[in-house]
Amino acid sequence: MKYLLRTFLLLSMLVAWPLAGAQAQRGGGQQRQERLSQLESARIAYLTEKIALTPEQAQKFWPLYNEFTGKRRDLNLRLRRLRPNQADGLTDQQLRDNLNQSFTLRQQEISLEKEYFDKLQRVISVRQVGNLFLAERQFTREVLRRVASRPSGGPDGLDD
Repeated sequence: MKYLLRTFLLLSMLVAWPLAGAQAQRGGGQQRQERLSQLESARIAYLTEKIALTPEQAQKFWPLYNEFTGKRRDLNLRLRRLRPNQADGLTDQQLRDNLNQSFTLRQQEISLEKEYFDKLQRVISVRQVGNLFLAERQFTREVLRRVASRPSGGPDGLDD
């Protein structure tokens, strides 16, 4: 019964997200926030289902996972800021420095994943951790597929 309820919740969120996106195109920043909130809810439901979290595990897992994703998001943001739109405006030294900083940030991301792999194993099984990383990629692919299939919207699919 729990499986059916979670599956229904997940499917309804994944179906509702593109509809909310269409409505949000007519509105402003608040609707964008609502869409992102809905997307986050769908992600939580999806990951909870895919890694089969018990309520006890979920209570310990989500704060740790949110900490991890926040740190990972920060590293990715810093990495994106280093990538210039055009390399023509930079000197060779600036390009070299940017590339070296990019390598450092990517290495930090690997270290972060290793650190949280160890931490997550204290809360959920190694199989669940493996399923988590797989489910993250699957969820991202599904969201990108849905955004790409939308009739309108910008390149990120999150236009206001």
